[in-house]
Amino acid sequence: MSVRGRRPLRASHPSSERWLLSYADFITLLFAFFTALYASSTMDATRLALVADGLQRALSPGDARTPSSGGVLPGDRSLVPGRNHDPRPEILRELGEEIRSGQVELSEDGRGLVLSLPQASAFPIGGADLSPGAAQAMNRLAMVLDRIPNTVRVEGHTDDVPIHTLQFASNWELSTSRAVRVVEYLIEQGHVAPERLSAAGYSAFHPRVANTSEESRAQNRRVDIVIVGDTTGTVQDLAPKGATQ
Repeated sequence: MSVRGRRPLRASHPSSERWLLSYADFITLLFAFFTALYASSTMDATRLALVADGLQRALSPGDARTPSSGGVLPGDRSLVPGRNHDPRPEILRELGEEIRSGQVELSEDGRGLVLSLPQASAFPIGGADLSPGAAQAMNRLAMVLDRIPNTVRVEGHTDDVPIHTLQFASNWELSTSRAVRVVEYLIEQGHVAPERLSAAGYSAFHPRVANTSEESRAQNRRVDIVIVGDTTGTVQDLAPKGATQ
């Protein structure tokens, strides 16, 4: 059989542009990485843990529903190391008697769980020394704080009646001194780690209710102990909410 007239077969050569596929894949991965990095920079610690765990599980073989070390599955946020816990059961167990008697008041707002010490039962008029009952309540609170990781912010508040004594020149000094006294007691007697605590004095400028009567002023004279919750992240979040003057 004659093969005359047939054109010789040309050897096939790989395309010189195949590198573009690998380059495009690399650029896509790089874009995804920086997008995740930017998103994580605006997240709180809990969401960052979710992102980190999701990335690790996506890039690792195995069961996608198994959380990595230090990670957390969506809907099971309690697994995040160092995460704040709900202190309510511990508070009610240790301070239930004080709450029922009105020596300690329990409430909750955007900052977390708030334990309020009314001035009438916790401090002398115009003074910053803890009463024996308030000191006992702080002992019980220290036991609670020993079992939870939450940070604690202590806030002093007064009414709008000006004060000027040898010890305190204004309500600013009085409110701050009361908050600091509680912090000192929790550290010295309750052995709470100092780095978990902070103190602030607000004078009369964050009242619960308007200062229109002696009863309302009594509600505003207090020290709030804020057991910081999980959604709190900024200075604005920590500012107490209350009635306007």
